[in-house]
Amino acid sequence: MIRRLIGIAALVATVALPVMAQAQGVPGGVERGSRDGERAAGPVGAVVGGVIGGVVGGVNGVLGVDERPRFRSYVVEQHRPSYQYREDVRIGAVLPEEGVTYYDVPPEYGVRDYRYTVVNNRTVLVDPRTHRIVEVVE
Repeated sequence: MIRRLIGIAALVATVALPVMAQAQGVPGGVERGSRDGERAAGPVGAVVGGVIGGVVGGVNGVLGVDERPRFRSYVVEQHRPSYQYREDVRIGAVLPEEGVTYYDVPPEYGVRDYRYTVVNNRTVLVDPRTHRIVEVVE
């Protein structure tokens, strides 16, 4: 039984890892990994795929490792004003609804559900519904 579970987990990882590398962030990675793993190997695959997808999504972030430098350059070229925030600029922080200007991320970066802004001279991606920072672009 244990050998079978290990075999299924290895199969799911092999099949799902390339697909999950395109997932956006930890939540997107978990969701997509779970879905792909379940299709490939049932409930056990869903669990394994979700874990692997979360890890891959966490490493890539919302933008992905390769897109961050290019996106930072884009933001610098746009000369967006920086909002002064008294709290720590970190993932999970909620920005105020008033006083902060949120900008669309150009389509070539593949980020559809988030906006960006500059806070304390740092570029951040924000969920426009909750104003929660989902990524600090370093």
